Amino acid sequence: MLRSEEAIRDALNNAGCLAAEQALKQFDTDGSPIILGGLKLTSKGLYHKTYQTQWGEAKVDRHVYQSTQGGRHYCPLEKDARIFLTPTPGFVELLACQYAELGSSRALFDLQHCHGRSIARSYLKSIGDAVGAVAQAKEQAWTYAPPQLDKPVKSVSVGIDGTCMLLTEGGWRESMVGTISLYDGEGQRLHTIQMGATPEYGKKKFYGRFDQELSKVKERYPKASYVAITDGARDNWSYLSSRTDRQWVDFWHAVGYLGQAADALFSGKRQRVARKEWLDRACHRLKSQPGSATRLYNELREHLESRSFKKTDKEHLLASATHFNNNQSKMHYSRHQSDNLPIGSGVTEAACKTLVKQRLSAVIDEYSKTKLRLSLSGNYIAKSRLQVINPIYLIGDWLIFMRTPSI
Repeated sequence: MLRSEEAIRDALNNAGCLAAEQALKQFDTDGSPIILGGLKLTSKGLYHKTYQTQWGEAKVDRHVYQSTQGGRHYCPLEKDARIFLTPTPGFVELLACQYAELGSSRALFDLQHCHGRSIARSYLKSIGDAVGAVAQAKEQAWTYAPPQLDKPVKSVSVGIDGTCMLLTEGGWRESMVGTISLYDGEGQRLHTIQMGATPEYGKKKFYGRFDQELSKVKERYPKASYVAITDGARDNWSYLSSRTDRQWVDFWHAVGYLGQAADALFSGKRQRVARKEWLDRACHRLKSQPGSATRLYNELREHLESRSFKKTDKEHLLASATHFNNNQSKMHYSRHQSDNLPIGSGVTEAACKTLVKQRLSAVIDEYSKTKLRLSLSGNYIAKSRLQVINPIYLIGDWLIFMRTPSI
């Protein structure tokens, strides 16, 4: 049966190539002179060229134009059909999917065994170079609207975080990631915009680009409530406080400090049950009872003052108490839940893993800062040392990207 299925696939690929050839021809001219930028161009005749499609090679004779003064050749078919080098838009989208998520080796294997398409690794890289360079050059001028949503947007959650990357130039550095999530009145997430930036000193470029994206969202949803959810890093709060209506600490980040406190309070091997019970109660109180952050801080302070601890346990308990003391005003989780607002920054944490870690680690373990300048230039195209494409199709912007003039 496998051989039969492969034969069917090959036959369908052949049919796809024939159909693609006819589809490409509809974008060609009849050979009549054309005017481009005030300059008259005439056809030099039909020239043969092979284009790459998701089904195979499509061989087409198309008109190539040039002015009487010479200069560069111009092919109307390639411009109107949105051809990148030689692949068609559909094939570029397929390569974007495979290359960004799998890395080159696995992408080539999948193309060969699942699609019956065999291409060279260098060709895959050249497509990444072409699409990524265009995306970075045009990114600031393009407007990417979110998809049409079924429900009105009532709240927008804004989060930023950093994740470490090992660079061949400079060792471990922090790469910034930001997310803008749209929620309906029931607290259901409708859409998320992700943005990443390569390591830099001061984060000025990241903040500038993130401000541009946030401004577009505010123009589109001016009546929504804007909230910031992040960890307790001071520079995050100083940036987000002036750009959002309300701010609070990620609930699960606070839970991490409770877990640290539980380990210090119940450090004995025979206290595992008591440790779990205390932690469960503390998490429930923090999540559902008003004023619980203040009461938990007081409880931790009482333990510090009335009991003696090992040095490491005391340090952990003091760190937990300090965190709750510094962020009491940002831990009203019961109120946020009653307002159907998110209390966790999971979407931002996920962006750190998928936008930066997973996609780039699929290619190489150490990153070159020079090559990474195009790597996370936006939430549309990403490139690494092997010029990985961050799949536009994942956020629904592929058609917008392909239909943008002057690509």
